Amino acid sequence: MDLGIAGRWALVCAASKGLGKGCAMALAAEGVNVVITARGEEALQATAAEIRAAHPQVQVAAVAGDIATPAGRAAALAACPQVDILVNNAGGPPPGDFRDWDREAWLKAIDANMLTPIELMKATVDAMAARGFGRVVNITSGAVKAPIDTLGLSNGARSGLTGFVAGLARQTRLAQANVTINNLLPGWFDTDRVRTTMQAAATGSGQSVEAVMDKRRAGIPAQRLGRADEFGAFCAFLCSAHAGYLTGQNILLDGGAYPGTF
Repeated sequence: MDLGIAGRWALVCAASKGLGKGCAMALAAEGVNVVITARGEEALQATAAEIRAAHPQVQVAAVAGDIATPAGRAAALAACPQVDILVNNAGGPPPGDFRDWDREAWLKAIDANMLTPIELMKATVDAMAARGFGRVVNITSGAVKAPIDTLGLSNGARSGLTGFVAGLARQTRLAQANVTINNLLPGWFDTDRVRTTMQAAATGSGQSVEAVMDKRRAGIPAQRLGRADEFGAFCAFLCSAHAGYLTGQNILLDGGAYPGTF
């Protein structure tokens, strides 16, 4: 299927590895020019080189910096001639117990996982509407639907973003102008972030990391962790010309792990 987005420009945050990289690779495969951001210069440049080698027909710009800061956002936006597609993503806050988190820890989590995506949407969605096309995908977490006790900072900040998007996506001035905003909720994917979470669980329970991972896999009907490339493929479809009637949704990709009907 031709997704109808070749030649568009996408800004993909936290794209040097993991799910962000999967999204950037999938969009580039569809002929989308990409601006990728991350804090680590070396990993970011390596990913940019990989995308260029695999998809020489597209333009790739790599902007190292912290997207959670005004300067980081300004640099990323300046590198993108126009943002047709925005993939909001940021490393989640650390796991732990809420009794150990001070106000600063909460503000840092909210800034990175709620306010930063809001600021980037504020900077881009009206211009998208003026051009008659726009796609925003916020990578949140399956924990928004089924909270994880050790990820309280993430549960709180990402749920705040989810509530905000529910209203913004339904603004007529955006929806009728072919601008969609959706949230993509990953379950357990084989990423550094998930391995860090499992390491924390292993440390707390006295088990090995592999034992924790085996138990996690056993609880997923698909009997495996997800892959970043399949996550990216789904993101690319949400950004496609065919997805203009889908907006304000929270789409869970978790191999069937969530047990509810709704």
